[in-house]
Amino acid sequence: MTLTFTWHASLRADDFPADAYEQLRERLPDATPFNSLAWLRAAEAALPASQHLQVLLGHAQGRLVLCLPLIRTLERHGPLDFAVVHHLGYPMSDRIGLLIDLPTSAAGQVLAAIRTRLPHALLQLNEVTGDSPWLQQWARRSSTHEQRTACRAPVHQISEADRQEVSGDPRYKLRRARKRIAACGAQVRRVTPDAANAASWLEAVSAVEAVSWKGDDGVGIFSVPAQRQWMFQAFTALAADGRLRLVVLELDGRCISYRLGLLERGRLYDYNLAFVPQYADLGSGRVLLQEWIDWGLDEGWTWIDASRVSLENSSHQLHERMTGQVEHLRHSFYSWRPSGLCLGMALRLWQRIKPWIKRRQQQPVPAPATSPTATPTAQERPDAVPSHSQR
Repeated sequence: MTLTFTWHASLRADDFPADAYEQLRERLPDATPFNSLAWLRAAEAALPASQHLQVLLGHAQGRLVLCLPLIRTLERHGPLDFAVVHHLGYPMSDRIGLLIDLPTSAAGQVLAAIRTRLPHALLQLNEVTGDSPWLQQWARRSSTHEQRTACRAPVHQISEADRQEVSGDPRYKLRRARKRIAACGAQVRRVTPDAANAASWLEAVSAVEAVSWKGDDGVGIFSVPAQRQWMFQAFTALAADGRLRLVVLELDGRCISYRLGLLERGRLYDYNLAFVPQYADLGSGRVLLQEWIDWGLDEGWTWIDASRVSLENSSHQLHERMTGQVEHLRHSFYSWRPSGLCLGMALRLWQRIKPWIKRRQQQPVPAPATSPTATPTAQERPDAVPSHSQR
């Protein structure tokens, strides 16, 4: 098989093979909404001036078999800056599939093409799922390779059993939330935005996020101007394709809570949610999650997917309903350039001393010796009654 590589500077250029790209994406089962041209073109438009997109295309027998949109940036590691390559969409894409429809025997050629065009110390792929033989081949061709779990996203497989009321503690929490919502007169609504009304709906939900804790902390998807531009452009394009979904809680015609999801091949990715703090006691998140499941039953969806959660202490409500998990991995491939060798060596050194530091931090601090003549305090006497704050 003859493989031909070409590089493009933009996904939005007239000569980019958009139709062939969509055909490639449809062929690969691991593709997600974050691989769609709607999402990636919006990500490209939001790139800062210091970052430039380079798209690697691979053709075989006249068919597009590979597309990797990559960005090269300088990142600070310790006191130095190193060249790092990421997949376009980092860090806002919750999960990506590598659009590679080639045998693993071509892995070396692809990696060599990337290293030649985009010299780097580190190639890092975030939010990748599955144990790809492609990535195993790249690991063998790297000076150092690190694979870390980024998160374990809970998922729920929709089935006929979901037509029955959920059992256990979630049932009582759901009932209480529904009673509170009914008492205040709020209503749950399903929304499928289209190209005409997507902007108005995005304004409504971004206003909710702005007054929520996410807006206060500046961590919401609409909080930073560049990200806001990205989200509005991406979600509007996805809405035009019929892939944007919202479940909202409205009070007197005003949105006070929402969940925003992306629908891909019968899988609903629960991407974002927020609520007005004034109505936090309603417990709307759990009710809206149930609305996702009910909507899925009505329209034949197969999965509700948490999209991404925190690795530790995740509070996503889908944990109560999950039937499985999807593990997200972060792969770091260190090059054979001097910068890559140094950065990889620093990583291996850190991995060696980190357990020792952790053990040192966990060692109990010895109590100071007391004088034999010292009078014990109330806290030191074995018969002392603890104060209210100590109980």
